[in-house]
Amino acid sequence: MGSALLPTLRQKREVDAAIRDTLDKVLVLRFGRADDAACLHLDDILAKTSWDISKFASVALVDMDSEEIQVYIDYFDITLVPATIFFFNAHHMKMDSGTPDHTKWIGSFSSKQDFIDVAEAIFRGAMKGKLIVSCPLPPERIPRFQLLFKDV
Repeated sequence: MGSALLPTLRQKREVDAAIRDTLDKVLVLRFGRADDAACLHLDDILAKTSWDISKFASVALVDMDSEEIQVYIDYFDITLVPATIFFFNAHHMKMDSGTPDHTKWIGSFSSKQDFIDVAEAIFRGAMKGKLIVSCPLPPERIPRFQLLFKDV
């Protein structure tokens, strides 16, 4: 799946271990599929920046097609891919980006620098004890999705 440079987690116990064992770093979990164009674009950005952020963040890909992972997909209400979720010392980090959902980043980042800025903002906020941080990106670079309801 995705990138050969980034670890891919396919089992619940692997995700649990990554969340539990990543200490004093931001854990970036990208939930998605290998055959999705947006996921591949995000994987490319994550792989290219993983070395740059390695002092304060770790990145892993989560295979949404795995049956064991469905518990996380249901818990985080992941319906659109890719969805990126951040943790720090086993705490779920949230980000206020002006969208209704603060629990995850939906879609890809516009550039490598955008991802680095977001990961760094989450790290700095976490080091200050915050569980929710403000998005450092300008509103025009934050993906927006309209929710369409069928037969409503």
